[in-house]
Amino acid sequence: MWFVVVGCLLLAMKLTEVGFAADWSWLWILLPFGLAMAWWSFADATGITKRREMDKLDERKEERRRRHMDALGLNWRRDRKVTVIKEARAVAQPMAAVKKTEDERHNRDVITAFLPSRQELPPTRPADDQPA
Repeated sequence: MWFVVVGCLLLAMKLTEVGFAADWSWLWILLPFGLAMAWWSFADATGITKRREMDKLDERKEERRRRHMDALGLNWRRDRKVTVIKEARAVAQPMAAVKKTEDERHNRDVITAFLPSRQELPPTRPADDQPA
């Protein structure tokens, strides 16, 4: 874009014969237009312009979503915080499993003995007189 602006200024100065560009060759006056064409072809070939366009569309879509969420009275900022927290938790290492003692297993068995699915099985307690 800047190449086109500079080229237009130089062209206007050359045609009106005002300033330093009046004495320059036409090659120097038209050079910014050629550079602009080269830049645009490079930007299109590498995908820079398409990527910028997609980023602008994504920003517009997100802003529209925020406006609608505010209009509905929903707290989209909280949703974003929750997402960040969930992502941070997903990265963190899981805690190592704690090995249960024999008493904890016995307590679990006693508590679950009263459930309907465990009625037929009496809870078992390890004998205290048996050597370990």
